[in-house]
Amino acid sequence: MTELKAVSPAAGLLPLSIGGVTLREDEMRPLTLIAPYKGQEAALAKALSAAHGLSWPAAGATSANGAARLVWFGRNAAILVGVQAAAKLAKHAALTDQSDAWSCVVLEGAGARDVLARLTPVDLRDGAFPLGATARTEVFHMACSITRLEAESWQIMGFRSMAKTLVHDLKTAMEGVAARAL
Repeated sequence: MTELKAVSPAAGLLPLSIGGVTLREDEMRPLTLIAPYKGQEAALAKALSAAHGLSWPAAGATSANGAARLVWFGRNAAILVGVQAAAKLAKHAALTDQSDAWSCVVLEGAGARDVLARLTPVDLRDGAFPLGATARTEVFHMACSITRLEAESWQIMGFRSMAKTLVHDLKTAMEGVAARAL
């Protein structure tokens, strides 16, 4: 019988370190898209707080509690990262497992903002994109999600099928920023 092994989206491509910036694959963990049913927003917010200690994020924001993070993912949608969604949330929202659908990478280091600035139209300055901010946007030509984790650390989520392209585009931008420093 054939044995199947789980392989991460960027297996064999990462980590990379170029010019003080590091690109690494984020650990594989549960991702659940949560979309509240019409009229259930308040009940869902209460259930999220009770089950995971999280509040529903405003547009462009996140909510975190330990290993769990709830990331705004579009109008009336958020993605729960790091923990399995409590079954009781299904009473108030559609829950869709997205764990195998996304490639999650972390870009970090002193030049990480400059690398991202080459690839996205998002204003990444501290005042416009503080810690915990998130955006659904383009990274070069791909639809992605960018979340600021720390002062010099961003999580970038792209479709799993585009992982190699995402890594290539980020690597090219990393090389460009590093060359500028020479």
